[in-house]
Amino acid sequence: MIRRTFVVLFAAWAVLAAGIARSAESATPNDTARFLAGLQPSEGSPLVPFAHERDWDQHANYMNSAFDKVETRQLSKIRKWSSEHLTNPRPTLFYMFGGPDFLYANAFFGNANTYVLSGLEPVGTVPDLTSLPRGSMPSILSNFRGSLGSILSVGYFITHEMRTALNSTRLSGTLPVLYVFLARSGKTIESVELINLDDKGEVHPGDGQGTKSAVHGVKIAFTDGERHKTLYYFSGDLSDDTFKRGGFAKFCDGLGVGDSLVKSASYLLHSGNFSGVRDFLLTHSSTILQDDTGIPAAQFDPARWKLSAFGRYLGPISIFADRYQPKLKEIYQKQSPNPLDFGIGYRWQADQSNLLVAVRTDLQTAQ
Repeated sequence: MIRRTFVVLFAAWAVLAAGIARSAESATPNDTARFLAGLQPSEGSPLVPFAHERDWDQHANYMNSAFDKVETRQLSKIRKWSSEHLTNPRPTLFYMFGGPDFLYANAFFGNANTYVLSGLEPVGTVPDLTSLPRGSMPSILSNFRGSLGSILSVGYFITHEMRTALNSTRLSGTLPVLYVFLARSGKTIESVELINLDDKGEVHPGDGQGTKSAVHGVKIAFTDGERHKTLYYFSGDLSDDTFKRGGFAKFCDGLGVGDSLVKSASYLLHSGNFSGVRDFLLTHSSTILQDDTGIPAAQFDPARWKLSAFGRYLGPISIFADRYQPKLKEIYQKQSPNPLDFGIGYRWQADQSNLLVAVRTDLQTAQ
């Protein structure tokens, strides 16, 4: 009897020990991304037990509903529009001021191999959900959903909203958002590496040993079907004081000529304090896709650029009323484009949105 009891207890202890060992394992970045996105992690992942809980089911239902709506309302229409109007894509996409918005970068430029995103939001740490107290998961997931509210409803981030929501939990920075957008775009994350750029634009491991002036970022390798791709996100100020003398400009310069996306950028490129990044886009872009918050239309040299207007230009929203562009209005009056069937930018209603496609005419066709 004693021996039998011992065997039963030993077996129970073995099961418990195995469970503890499994919970101590770190989930892969791809499983973490899927879990945060409301998608089932792979079989055998240490996140599987969490995905069986009611709070995660509620999270998954919310994410499924929200992304189904943005897919129908925005992303599917954007992909169709892009296939018709962005017909000569380059391998590299620069998305300045976009923050962690891989969702729209991928929708507009799904054929890119290298994505370079930048914003003021910090990178944060690589999320390790298995190290979090299980009781904290509901509030963490709830706050995380709050950080995505604006981009899933109106198509752009409200920086303060995202920063407040993420800083109130143990999911910090932009990495969790990048994870979710990759997963919900059907990508598979292969590796994640925190990196720093020195003042020459050279990449170093982001192990906390870099200089204070280093540009902090992350490099995510992922697959899109059979294609291997890379996503970079860098946190930093793009005004002239830092961009012209910092390593980020040199890093981007090393990638050569690409395409560029600018939207919901607070009209910063209209300011004299952002001339460095503006000049970079004009010299390193084959195609620039932007709303009216991008480079002022009057600054495109007609000898080098062909401008095509889409949607309607109604002028800036009231808080940016001083950024009205007579030249852009003239382009719209001459071309008389039809309204877009999707919304984009600060005027996020479909019948009020505007896009400008600027194509360099003095460059050879991309190889």
